[in-house]
Amino acid sequence: MWIEKDQKLQRTFQFKDFSEAFGFMTRVALLAEQHNHHPWWSNVWNTVTIELTTHDAGNTVTEKDHALAKAIDALL
Repeated sequence: MWIEKDQKLQRTFQFKDFSEAFGFMTRVALLAEQHNHHPWWSNVWNTVTIELTTHDAGNTVTEKDHALAKAIDALL
């Protein structure tokens, strides 16, 4: 579930292993390009953490962030 905190939408995803996590990140990267909206994220082994914020709106959460979050959820 996405949580709005510190003017960001945040979510952590866990997978069975690094390969599955990296595959997810690859799919998210392609999706982010389509949306022209790129996340801040990190990956440690099977865990991917994503934060979404709209930089050109003053680093706050906008509809652009919610739309990408919904699209990311659809990948699961």
